[in-house]
Amino acid sequence: MAKYSTGGGSGDTGGSCELCGATDASLETVNIAGAQLQVCSSCAQHRDDAKGTTSETDSERTDTDRKKRAAQNAARIHDAQQADASHWEDGADYDDDQLPYLVSDYGRRVTEARQDAGLQREELADDLGIDESELLAVEQARATQAGIGGSVITALEDRLDIELADT
Repeated sequence: MAKYSTGGGSGDTGGSCELCGATDASLETVNIAGAQLQVCSSCAQHRDDAKGTTSETDSERTDTDRKKRAAQNAARIHDAQQADASHWEDGADYDDDQLPYLVSDYGRRVTEARQDAGLQREELADDLGIDESELLAVEQARATQAGIGGSVITALEDRLDIELADT
């Protein structure tokens, strides 16, 4: 039976491979996953230095492999997003409708101005021709996260006679 030792024991494996448990007269000591193990020739192919150059340390190789996999995953995600543009609204051009820098209390200002005007959220949204969810996002100071365009902010400023853009 395999021992799965980390090499910290007495060193006596009882003549069997520490990975697969095979009894083999020609065991060799190799580094696998950072542990020194006595393994058979079949399991020796899994030694750390068989996966890369022997001049790299285990941590350097692991870090390089991790970075490479992360870059590959990011590229795959980016490619998938570029191929699937279904999450964008038809006709929306957010480059032409950029959200301006907003004052820190813009959500409170919109809520108070709407209430002072005696308007319900639904009424104001209908007046401006926007979804009520967009108005709610602005009132909750989530304009950036909700992808609100600058035209919505301008319409709110005009309709409620308030300043929202940070000048």
